[in-house]
Amino acid sequence: MNMLHHCHFLLLAAALAGASPPATAADRDDSAAEKLGFHLATKCYTFRALTLSETLDITKQMGLRYIEINPGQQFSKDRPDKVDPGATTELREAITKRLADLGITAMGFGVVKLGTDEAADRKIFQFAKDLGITVIVSEPPANSFALLDKLTAEYGIKVAMHNHPEPSPYWKPEIVLSTIAGHGPLIGSCSDVGHWARSGLVPVDCLHLLDGHIISLHLKDTNKIGKGAHDVPLGSGQADVKGMLTELKRQGFKGLLSLEYESSSTGDKLIGEVQQGVTYFDQVARELAK
Repeated sequence: MNMLHHCHFLLLAAALAGASPPATAADRDDSAAEKLGFHLATKCYTFRALTLSETLDITKQMGLRYIEINPGQQFSKDRPDKVDPGATTELREAITKRLADLGITAMGFGVVKLGTDEAADRKIFQFAKDLGITVIVSEPPANSFALLDKLTAEYGIKVAMHNHPEPSPYWKPEIVLSTIAGHGPLIGSCSDVGHWARSGLVPVDCLHLLDGHIISLHLKDTNKIGKGAHDVPLGSGQADVKGMLTELKRQGFKGLLSLEYESSSTGDKLIGEVQQGVTYFDQVARELAK
């Protein structure tokens, strides 16, 4: 994708909407977010139809400095090897170099399956360690947490419990809290606020319940609260993104917020809608950082 064409698209879209054009990588200022400790990342699932290498290029274009890797995404068109714990040492080194060349940090990895097989879980933790990842996102079974206490302490890597919509195992925060009770501080919630909305839960209220136990978020906005809700650009829906960020500031949360956009949009339209969300996020961060 030509950068000039991309910028032209964003300017045109903003003009048609009667709005100010969104920031580009050249002029994005994330200092307010960083002051708050909010590390806004690309959730690679957003660009699942593309390769990791292409996703990294887009991440750089949008001025983001962090990503959450999606298991199974191909590395590049020239090298379609899957980015997962089965990756060779050579591929891990290639991923690490690509990240370093673009100045992007891989903070998260998921959603990936953790369980009671220590050898299999160790492969996931070692893969994360090799890439410098600090958060593994998973939906582990309740009988796996003794092992996860051991591995999180050994590797110094956190496990964040993801929630899919009802009736998935961890669909509401009360279940997450009861499951992690008595376990180590490196185990907590990956709060998928969009899936809460799809389950009829109010995301701000859910975040409040999980105060002190939030490790990361899959940050989304939705057109409504309730069954059938679908993702819309941050700030344009009913999930109350500003309220969520305000609640996170109140809690003193500092960590990974992966911007995940589950949409049928593709190409420049998809990038423009995600960029719209980045611009809104930065606007709210500036207000909160005053």
